[in-house]
Amino acid sequence: MVGGNFHGDHQEGGDQEGMRRRRGCGCSCTKSDFLPEESFQSIGNYLQALKETPMRFKDRLLTRSLDSTELHEIKSRSDHEMKKNLTWWDLIWFGIGAVIGAGIFVLTGLEAKEHAGPAVVLSFVVSGVSAMLSVFCYTEFAVEIPVAGGSFAYLRVELGDFMAFIAAGNIILEYVIGGAAVARSWTSYFATLCNHKPDDFRIIAHSLPEDYGHLDPISVFVCAAICVLAVLSTKGSSRFNYVASIIHVVVILFIIVAGLAKADTKNYADFSPHGARGIFVASAVLFFAYIGFDAVATMAEETRNPARDIPIGLVGSMSITTIAYCLMAVTLCLMVPYQKIDEDAPFSVAFETVGWGWAKYVVAAGALKGMTTVLLVSAVGQARYLTHIARTHMMPPWLAHVNERTGTPVNATIVMLAATAIVGFFTKLDILSNLLSISTLFIFMLVALALLVRRYYVSGITTQENRVKLIMCIVAILGSSIATAVIWGTADEDSWLGYVITIPLWFCATLALKLLVPQARDPKLWGVPLVPWLPSASILINIFLLGSIDKKSFIRFAAWTGFLLVYYFLFGLHASYDTAKASGENNKVEDGLKNVEEGAVPSRTGS
Repeated sequence: MVGGNFHGDHQEGGDQEGMRRRRGCGCSCTKSDFLPEESFQSIGNYLQALKETPMRFKDRLLTRSLDSTELHEIKSRSDHEMKKNLTWWDLIWFGIGAVIGAGIFVLTGLEAKEHAGPAVVLSFVVSGVSAMLSVFCYTEFAVEIPVAGGSFAYLRVELGDFMAFIAAGNIILEYVIGGAAVARSWTSYFATLCNHKPDDFRIIAHSLPEDYGHLDPISVFVCAAICVLAVLSTKGSSRFNYVASIIHVVVILFIIVAGLAKADTKNYADFSPHGARGIFVASAVLFFAYIGFDAVATMAEETRNPARDIPIGLVGSMSITTIAYCLMAVTLCLMVPYQKIDEDAPFSVAFETVGWGWAKYVVAAGALKGMTTVLLVSAVGQARYLTHIARTHMMPPWLAHVNERTGTPVNATIVMLAATAIVGFFTKLDILSNLLSISTLFIFMLVALALLVRRYYVSGITTQENRVKLIMCIVAILGSSIATAVIWGTADEDSWLGYVITIPLWFCATLALKLLVPQARDPKLWGVPLVPWLPSASILINIFLLGSIDKKSFIRFAAWTGFLLVYYFLFGLHASYDTAKASGENNKVEDGLKNVEEGAVPSRTGS
């Protein structure tokens, strides 16, 4: 017996007592709210836990959660239920509000000027296709596992605790950085609205490095205001969001119609000044403009009918967004030569350039509306991610508390927005957008991989032979995708020989998966079409776009992942291991519930 009575009744009683104490008051800040697990009750226990790290790591690495565990037991650890009051209409507007913000209003100008030229519209198409493939993958999971944890919950079920934690850390990074980038852009457009230059309202700290020395106090105030709104009510946030988003859509239509009235086709003469490389480099960064739809997936727990509402909400909002982005990119590059596009407030300055100075105020006001809704939906989504992560005790369970009166995760919302405000106060946009794209592409790649595992592997049903074939096919898909990205990132622009090997290898691996490995599970309510082709294409495109991101961003990404690993092996591993043992999560898998695998058990997603 592993660990003797170290994992016995005393631990279970201790965990239950800690949970009862937390239920008494979500705002308390005692040790039991942060480290209630048996491993942290004494120095002796902690040292014993550290000695057992290899065994515990193996357990967490190989143990997969169950749909039913995420839907019922894990959810119940938040003391109170979130209120189910969202419809597909709310989700479409949340999707539009979450996505259309700083990405289009700021990065379009930056990438058109620096990398793609007028061909930035093709960059939006490439990143839009990648995002849509990810939307399909997210939708199937969100329909079948409608919980607040989003991709963290999906990965826990299919790839196990450890991979879910690494993804969770990057999800948190994605939201904090994304929110910080939008908050800083808010300041730039607010300055334009007040007839100032974009950087005028920032404080220059010469003692700090250039990338971190443009201090932005306005972004902190914006984050604080959003925090109050997100804490008060999800439905209230939804109403504010779709009123603001409607105004936002009107402004976008104004930009397109009025901008095209001032179009000059001569500006399209040099359509792609930097060739294919420029288009894909811009595409990797512009992926930032599409993130946010995963926040909609985290609202599945508060959706009245997930099976109907989530597919309509996610796919509908992403389709509208992609069309709007492409039209806005075309408009901008037809209005002014790409070399003269302003990097901080491209659309406002473009109207000023063509003699419509008054229009810049309309654009700036619309941009501020858009960025406000992005911040709001991001705040709602990121708090729900953190809540579900904390439910597993990988993060302190204090963060999992749901307020009984408001039905919102107050603690998680405040902590995430405080982190967002701090990062936004110091860090420049270009650093934020590149690092954000890495985290997002990495997570979306993992979700596509998890979908393949979900469809083709079920414990007790998939034979050993088919499991080996599945592993070989997935390794070949990942290997060929990584090789394609490496060739793109390092080879000469005119070199095509490597792709003749890697792309057919990816195609053959996906074809082999289709022909040689039988699907072990059919989707119960809504399924991604063309499996395995769409998830496999999502893996390829996401990894390929990673190959276009600069070296410094990968170094920052590696440093963050290193920090996550240190935290995991010192705290997260032991807390989640104790919690799983106390609640009997592992026993449920061992007792054969994974064989039933929800394939014969209704998911009750529509209830």
